[in-house]
Amino acid sequence: MPVAPGLGIQRRIAIFITLLLLIILVLAGRIAWVQFVDGKRLATKVQNQLKENKALQSPRGTIYDRQGRELAISTMTKSLYADPAQLNKDYDTVANLLGPALKMKPEEIKELLSYGGRFVWIQRMLEPEIAAKIDTLLKANDIKGFSFVEESKRYYPNDSLAAQILGFVGTDDVGLDGIELKLDKLIKGQLSEHAILTDNRGLPIFNSIFTFAPPKQGKNIYLTIDSTIQFIVEKTLDKAMATTRAKGAVVIVMNPRNGEVLAMTSRPTFNPNEFYRYSPAEWKNRAVSYVYEPGSTFKSIIAAAAIQEGLVTPGEKFTDNGYIMVSGRRIKNWSDESYGNITFLDVIKNSINTGFVEVGLRLGANRLSNYARLFGFGHSTEIGLPGEEDGILFNPDNMRESDLATMSIGQSIAVTPMQLVSAIAAIANDGVLVKPQIIKEIQNADGSVHSATSVTTIRQVISPETARTLTTMLEQVVSGGGGEKAGVKGYRVAGKTGTAEKLREDGSGYQAGHYIASFAGFAPAEDPQLAILVVIDDPDGIYYGGQIAAPVASEILGQVLRYINVLPQGGNVIPQPKPVKQTQSEASPVAVKVPQGKILVPNLTGKSIRQAGDEISKSGLSMVPVGTGIAVRQSIAANSIAEPGSEITVYFEPR
Repeated sequence: MPVAPGLGIQRRIAIFITLLLLIILVLAGRIAWVQFVDGKRLATKVQNQLKENKALQSPRGTIYDRQGRELAISTMTKSLYADPAQLNKDYDTVANLLGPALKMKPEEIKELLSYGGRFVWIQRMLEPEIAAKIDTLLKANDIKGFSFVEESKRYYPNDSLAAQILGFVGTDDVGLDGIELKLDKLIKGQLSEHAILTDNRGLPIFNSIFTFAPPKQGKNIYLTIDSTIQFIVEKTLDKAMATTRAKGAVVIVMNPRNGEVLAMTSRPTFNPNEFYRYSPAEWKNRAVSYVYEPGSTFKSIIAAAAIQEGLVTPGEKFTDNGYIMVSGRRIKNWSDESYGNITFLDVIKNSINTGFVEVGLRLGANRLSNYARLFGFGHSTEIGLPGEEDGILFNPDNMRESDLATMSIGQSIAVTPMQLVSAIAAIANDGVLVKPQIIKEIQNADGSVHSATSVTTIRQVISPETARTLTTMLEQVVSGGGGEKAGVKGYRVAGKTGTAEKLREDGSGYQAGHYIASFAGFAPAEDPQLAILVVIDDPDGIYYGGQIAAPVASEILGQVLRYINVLPQGGNVIPQPKPVKQTQSEASPVAVKVPQGKILVPNLTGKSIRQAGDEISKSGLSMVPVGTGIAVRQSIAANSIAEPGSEITVYFEPR
């Protein structure tokens, strides 16, 4: 029986709807299965396919001087990378376009892009203006496949100031020398890993690489260094280097009472912002890693030991024939002269070798070596700087009389500058040796104190009475002996000069015609506030310590004593100049008639400490810097007329 047409259509519709409902039920079941049964596994699988772990290093902590002035800071900078698979331009076009802006050869960029892989560094830690220029070029030329990642970059706002102390940081934010290396784990802060979502090309979705908060920055370091004193020391030493044409030099200034190092500088030096342009020899901190024979500066230690042991007095008579024979070896005076009948005070004042050999022989090998160790020689000072040497001391059991004799005049012993200035500071500190310090305080990122350094007394080496007796004798060296050029008008300075032949690097003897000149002392003698050591390595020409090292000490002590407001004898309070903020007309160059014998004060606004110091020095004036960064004002206005040698206080602020 035939089916009515309307009924057939209804049946087909019913079948279709039934099938559709079945499909919907199957899909719903599958969705339910995925959502409620297998959902967690699949979600994890998707996340793993689209998720990438990124490590983020927090910015390094800041390094400050003792006054809270910045010496090393970190800022966020952009690093350029490429995904070669996503490039929409050929390598030649890209390389020729970006090369000039990046200061790279096009061939270098092409080589990087050809390495393979989905991630290639093009250039790390770009300066802000370069990053902006690259970004503009990429957008203007519709170049795909390049992007930026922000990284922490280390800056040293004062360039080479205190370079060997600070050290430097590599491109992966790892400390490679100096304080940056020694305290890297504290300064570096935390490394944290974050998961970011990426698309099927491996690129971050919605810039998710920047959506997570970085961990806290590393700890901040406060040094005992005073950047103003450091600047004074470095400028003075640079002048001496230019005058003497020396191969190298070291100056250390420290507080003898608490061991805090106020300035420490080495030459040659380097700019830690561009450390890669310099050699390891220029990175070297000679203050702790340079081992040399101290020469006559070590005679202060011989005198201290002999006086303490009651083996000699300042007024004891000696007879000098110009030389002395010890174990068949002839030891003569540095001057080749004979002084006849003299006192031990004269022996020190004129640095007479024969007298010191006689005193050293009285001490004997065991006592002399023991006092050398008591004063800190033969082992590192543990100041907390990398590369510190122990120096070299004879085993007294192996010493011959000739070794004892030469050690008595500062030979047959090798020391570091840090050891020697610490020993001189012990004499200034009533015979008490204290541990030298370079770290004053370490603070957490929130400003709370992580650790603070306190005075560490090592031992009483000689009695206060012996120290005062020796101080009086060393003061005579400066007031009327071989150290006269270390004198500072209005202040009592005590110290000892030294001139030593330079050892060959392989230790096989001395280099003929090569010397090390030095001065070690302290001031004011009646209440020592500063201990100082100046070492000039291999000068060209005059090489006596009293001629070239003592004047450097004098200039530094004169400026630093005034800076720390230690008044000269009979002096009044030193007025602090009022800062002068320059008007536009004062800052602009003008035609000024300068009277004969006077000096036109230069405009220092906008200059770095180094640039301002150079200009002041060329003008015949002197500068006391305050702060770091660039000059914003000066105590004597630009285009003023000043007397030669006038002191200008220049105020610096961060850029």
